[in-house]
Amino acid sequence: MNTHPEPLNPFSAPANYIYTYTCTPDEESLCGMELRCLFERAETPPTLFASPIAVGVSRSPFIKERIDVMYEADTLEEIYRQTEQVDVEGQTFKVICVRSSDLAAEDKIDYDGRRAIEREIGLRIEGEADVKRPQRIYGLATIGGRWYFGVYHKNNATWLRQMRKPQSYSIALSTRVSRAAVNMAIPRPEGIKAIDPCCGIGTVLVEALSMGIDIVGRDINPLIARGARTNIAHFGFDAEVTLGDIADIEDHYDVAFLDMPYNLYSRITPEEQLSLLVHARRIASRVLIFAIEAVDEMISAAGFAIVDRCVARKGSFSRHIMLCQ
Repeated sequence: MNTHPEPLNPFSAPANYIYTYTCTPDEESLCGMELRCLFERAETPPTLFASPIAVGVSRSPFIKERIDVMYEADTLEEIYRQTEQVDVEGQTFKVICVRSSDLAAEDKIDYDGRRAIEREIGLRIEGEADVKRPQRIYGLATIGGRWYFGVYHKNNATWLRQMRKPQSYSIALSTRVSRAAVNMAIPRPEGIKAIDPCCGIGTVLVEALSMGIDIVGRDINPLIARGARTNIAHFGFDAEVTLGDIADIEDHYDVAFLDMPYNLYSRITPEEQLSLLVHARRIASRVLIFAIEAVDEMISAAGFAIVDRCVARKGSFSRHIMLCQ
């Protein structure tokens, strides 16, 4: 049920939602690919951007906040008039003016200016403002000289708890990388059937399961597979993790994740690596590949085309991530 009134001027499709995100310099490549996949963009968006696509704000390790646009206007004065319609239905509220990097230097709004805008809108909304524990939060942002106002959502980062796993090992994918990877491979989870056939301790499995994705795991090492089951159960999730080789998988999946073994900790020949890729091509329509180097020729030989790619860095260690179809 929509609890908000219809806006005076219906917004156009490209601005249904306003997003902001942040990342460290080491994460720019990873973050950029995740955002391109989530928002179906050819280029990485700026740190404040509009989109017609609704993405759960807490899905991403990089998205900070989202505004569900109710009103938009060319001037603040018009936004002020529009917000007089807001009905908080007896609940307390708060208004947040999102910091914008979109403005020219002479048009930048400082901290005091943003607080003044928040107070002005708060005075125009009929109801009780509460800056500490509001029952409703509204956001305001400006992009390209146009103002947008609507319901505000902040990333609550519930996935941080999944960083503390009972089972781990040093070269396992990090929680942040795994979560971004799931978003790259499965931006729209509904109806998707996925597999991680070399699942290790289950970091990708845990992140996918936390998003409600239908995924199963498999590993050739019984100790590692047991560790994955332990981690999954620890966080209250349920998924099948079988023991065996990828070559023995007969079912077909929409998406597969393939963290290629490498000679740091396990001996594997190029021929064995190619075999893994060939089997991944056989069992899934779309595969996200992790490797310690660019293996474009091997990926092509397995029958894949690389759709997008990035590099995830952890200190001096890097992983190439390639989305293939």
